[in-house]
Amino acid sequence: MKLLKLLYPGMHLKRWLLVLLAGMLIFVLGVAYILVEIYRTAPFPEEVFWLTLQFLPRPVRAALFATIGPGLIAFALWKLNRSLIDALAPGRENIVDTIYNYRARQRGPKVVAIGGGTGLSMLLRGLKDYTSNITAIVTVGDDGGSSGRLRRDLGILPPGDFRNCLVALADVEPLMAKLFQYRFDQGSELDGHSFGNLYLVAMMGVTGSFERALRESSRVLAVRGQVLPSTLVPLTLRAELDDAAMVEGESKISQMGRGIRRLYLEPEHPPAYPEAIKAILEADLVVLGPGSLFTSLLPNLLVEGIYRALLASSALRVYVCNVATQRGETDGFGVREHVEALRRHLPEDPFHYVLANSRTNVVIPERYPSTVVTARKEDAEALGYHLVLADVVDPNAPLRHDPAKLAQALIRLYYEKAESLPDALSAASTAPLL
Repeated sequence: MKLLKLLYPGMHLKRWLLVLLAGMLIFVLGVAYILVEIYRTAPFPEEVFWLTLQFLPRPVRAALFATIGPGLIAFALWKLNRSLIDALAPGRENIVDTIYNYRARQRGPKVVAIGGGTGLSMLLRGLKDYTSNITAIVTVGDDGGSSGRLRRDLGILPPGDFRNCLVALADVEPLMAKLFQYRFDQGSELDGHSFGNLYLVAMMGVTGSFERALRESSRVLAVRGQVLPSTLVPLTLRAELDDAAMVEGESKISQMGRGIRRLYLEPEHPPAYPEAIKAILEADLVVLGPGSLFTSLLPNLLVEGIYRALLASSALRVYVCNVATQRGETDGFGVREHVEALRRHLPEDPFHYVLANSRTNVVIPERYPSTVVTARKEDAEALGYHLVLADVVDPNAPLRHDPAKLAQALIRLYYEKAESLPDALSAASTAPLL
């Protein structure tokens, strides 16, 4: 079945395979005619009689050749499969499965993932098993660590989140992924910098712009999809806290330990990156999160062009709520409070569904100052949002989503709801989907 699906009509593989088989058959018939003519007219020594098995009846010889021939073909195909796998896809089992999976991903839905930090890269690692048509739209407000230093010293966009997304989407050897994530810990100048960040800076110098550096890096790393900034303007985040105090800088906001009332961008109206707008308008599925609500997710939506593109997009739009609260940003939040914070910053809620964790027995180690984000049916009914619950927790890291589980839940939701989305939206029902 997979082989038949592999021969996809759009690539015209079947017709050329039939032409190849017809050519081989004609060639073999021609050789057979020549051999028969030689056999009938030319004298042969007695040894040929035994080598050609003429002492056996013709039906027996035909059956013998019909058995040996397919056996040799099967053996040759098996060895060819192993040789191609070793050369083109080491570690895989079967070249047919490899090509079929590649073709299936090429025909997968167009997915746009919006966010930043570790949440976005985690989501991308799961999605790339289902589709190669992925666009990651990354926030540019990071001002801490290696990214912040490079941003201040060189006046560039912070490269850290872009590096993580490139590695997450890349088809590279594990050693290459480790190389990009390697962080220097010796030397006063390089201490704290990651190799991937420095690579992007160098690529920017070679290509002349940050966006071209991302494109060329995607080619080098064989990235499934593309990684784009939400804007080319380096953003500074400013937050108004619950006590009316103002704090500036992404790295400082979560350190204040007080609730966040309102988030602002500096500059206030940055232009959205045109390619990001185009990707959203052409998408089949748009996903926001998981990630830090105020410092990774909202900065993208506060770029007006990104927000307007979301409203105009015909894609299924899903907000993925975090599994656990984040200290300094969402202390004490449930799903309801996350949704309320989004709506407080936006004129209109652009998302059709909220995907939240369904497991209530998640145990968070005491050393982490976090609690499980709860999802309640009555909250969904009160606020009128469509809630989808799924077990998406990573059993080895209870604070985070499992990439495979989350991607599976999103793809399942897309195929279940995408076709009926226009009808669902035209209906006035606000009952949550549980």
